[in-house]
Amino acid sequence: MSIKFDNILDNKWWQEIAVVAFSFTIYTLKNDWMLFSSLTSVLMGIFFYCILYMHAQFNRFFLFPILFKTRRPFTYLLLTLFGVLVFSIVLYEITMLDMFKNLYFYQNSHQRSYLYQLASVLGTLVCILSPIIVFKFYRIHRKRTEEALLFNQMQLNSLKGQLNPHFLFNTFNTLYGISLEFPDRTPDLIMKVSQLMRYQLESNSKQCVSLEDELEFINSYVQLEKERVGYRCDITLDSKVDNENAYKISPMLLIAFIENAFKHGTCAIEKCFVQIFITVEDGQLHLHVVNSIPTKQTDVVSTKIGLKNTIERLNLIFGKNYTLDIQENKKTYIVDLKLQLKRFGNERS
Repeated sequence: MSIKFDNILDNKWWQEIAVVAFSFTIYTLKNDWMLFSSLTSVLMGIFFYCILYMHAQFNRFFLFPILFKTRRPFTYLLLTLFGVLVFSIVLYEITMLDMFKNLYFYQNSHQRSYLYQLASVLGTLVCILSPIIVFKFYRIHRKRTEEALLFNQMQLNSLKGQLNPHFLFNTFNTLYGISLEFPDRTPDLIMKVSQLMRYQLESNSKQCVSLEDELEFINSYVQLEKERVGYRCDITLDSKVDNENAYKISPMLLIAFIENAFKHGTCAIEKCFVQIFITVEDGQLHLHVVNSIPTKQTDVVSTKIGLKNTIERLNLIFGKNYTLDIQENKKTYIVDLKLQLKRFGNERS
């Protein structure tokens, strides 16, 4: 079974193995192991490496906390230098023992010197601690990233939980208004509302849905509004997508802007209009919504949740990678939203 690179980055045991393999390879190259003449020399080389490895682990578990937890770098540096000196003396004294005189491992005179042992201890310490520190910061960064993603997902779920009842409230208000004007159409409209509710429930647990499904949902909602105010309101819905079935979008991300246009743009008996334009080119979605502002407005029941929550969702999903421009004057209310859609088959960045 092949070992994936991700396993090394995520698993502490694989990280330890990678650190040992890296430092041991450097150590063997430094001491020319390919020239060792006996098994005894190889075993002694492993013995010396174990001493160096023990020194690095001592620094890691006993001195690192001084640097990372108590944040005293000067104290850590002094203790590290002291540890290097102590272990260098230990190695030097070991090489002076009679049992090592006939081994190839330290045949050269400079390899028996104290400075050589000092360089070995210090070099091995760097070779072992460097990847350990890299892995440590990688785990910290990954943990923080996962915690941030989890927190964002919790916030998104909370916002969806608030938005769904809000949409349900507005939809039934629409259905109520239609039933008063055209009671004979109520059964068919109830069926349409049930389809909207089904989409809402099915998409609620999904992170993304196809753009085609989302546009079909928006179209169904607009048709419902046409039944209610179409006789006195000029309603336009135009959508153009350069590549159908290629894009995905967070469910019910656009509907709040469209709901808002109908809610506040048609709250009077006078003639009014709502214009909705949706275009997608090279993954760039542009939502342009314009609605008239009645001269004499009636009171509109509003929870003020939908638009606020949608903007918060945009911030959580896209950060600063979207533009939202809302303009209002005496006659019109204009919303311009631009964002980059994900394509099916692409991983979320």
